[in-house]
Amino acid sequence: MAAKAPDITIIGGGVVGLSVALGLLQAGRSVRVLDGADGDFRASQGNFGLVWLQGKGADFAPYAHWTRNAVAAWPAFAALIEDLSGLNLALDQSGGFEFFTDSAEFDDFSTALARQQGHLGTRFRHEILTGDDLRRTHPEIGPGVVGASFCPLDGHVNPLRLLGALRRAVTALGGHITPDAQVTQIAPTTGGGFDVTLQDGKRLGAERLVLCAGLGTSRLAAQLGFVTRVRPQRGELLITEKLADRLSFLSSTIRQVDEGGVQIGGTKADAGLDDRESREVMASLARHAVTVLPALADVRVVRAWGALRVMSPDGYPVYARSPLHPGASLVTCHSGVTLAPLHATALVDWLDGASHAPDLEAFDENRFALSDAA
Repeated sequence: MAAKAPDITIIGGGVVGLSVALGLLQAGRSVRVLDGADGDFRASQGNFGLVWLQGKGADFAPYAHWTRNAVAAWPAFAALIEDLSGLNLALDQSGGFEFFTDSAEFDDFSTALARQQGHLGTRFRHEILTGDDLRRTHPEIGPGVVGASFCPLDGHVNPLRLLGALRRAVTALGGHITPDAQVTQIAPTTGGGFDVTLQDGKRLGAERLVLCAGLGTSRLAAQLGFVTRVRPQRGELLITEKLADRLSFLSSTIRQVDEGGVQIGGTKADAGLDDRESREVMASLARHAVTVLPALADVRVVRAWGALRVMSPDGYPVYARSPLHPGASLVTCHSGVTLAPLHATALVDWLDGASHAPDLEAFDENRFALSDAA
C-alpha cells in the first residue's frame, strides 16, 4: 500500500528540484523531495557556479528575458537562502568578461550580443573591448587575447555551498528530503494522483509530481506522457591551489572561488554518460588560461574533473504539464544556478496555475513535437 502523500512530490534533489521545493514550501504546500543515489550523475555537484546573462537568449527572446529576470532576482534570493541555512553563498555580481583568442569567434559573439541587446533593450548593458583596450585597464591580460565583452550584470556563486544551503533551507521550512530514493516507475492511479516505485521496491503515493530529475528525466518523462528527452554534455574543469592575491576579473572560463583557488573550464563535448576528464582537454584548458592570464603559468593545479550538463534538444529550458496525466509537470534546464531564483518564485506560480503566473508557453515541450526535435 502506498504511503500517504504530501501535496507535491519532487523527483530530483539538485539545484533545480530544491529551488522548486523551496518556493512551493513558501507557498504553503507540503513537499517531499526524492533525491537519487550519491553515485548518480549530478550536474549540481560539478558546475561552474555562474550567474550569467551574456549571450543567453540571443536567438530566443523569451529566454533572454527569463534569464534577465533571474539575474536581477539573485540578491534577494541569496539573502533568503543565507538566512534560512546560515551559509554564505559568496554571491558576487560585479560583472564578468568573455575573453576571445580567435577574431572570428569574437566577431560572432559580438553580433550575438547585439541581437540580445535588441531583445532586452535598456534591460541589458554590455561593452565590446579590443585586446588593446582591455589591456589598458587590465595589463595582466595576455597578448593572445584579441578582444572581450563585458556585462556588469554577470556574477558567480559558490555552487556546492548553494546546493548545501538549499537542502538546509528546504528542511528548515518543513520539507522532507528522502536520500537514495531512485525512482524506477511512475503509474497514474484511479481517481487521480500517482504511485511511485523506488528501486528498493518501496512504493509512495503522490498527489502531484514535479519531475526535476536531470539526466534521469528522459526515462521517467516517457512514463508520464512527456516527449522531452534530455542528453548529457560533458564539461571539464581544473582548479588551482589557493592564491593569496585576488584576480581583478571574473570570466565564464576563469573564476577565482571565494576560498582562493582559480577554477578553469568552459569545454563542451557530446560524450554520452561519461564524465571522466581527459588529458588533452585538461591541457587545452590550461593553455587557454595561461593565454588569458600568463601569470597562471606558475600556479599548481590541484584537481581536475569532468561533469555532465543536462541539455534539452534545443538547449533551452522546458517547463511542461503532462498532456495525459493531470498533476504531473516537468522542469529541466542546464542553467539551474542562474535560474534558481525564478524556479523558487515565478515558476511556482505557474505550477500552481495562479492567475498572475508568467506565460511560459514558449518553453513548453510542444516545440519539440512540432519540429520533431525531441
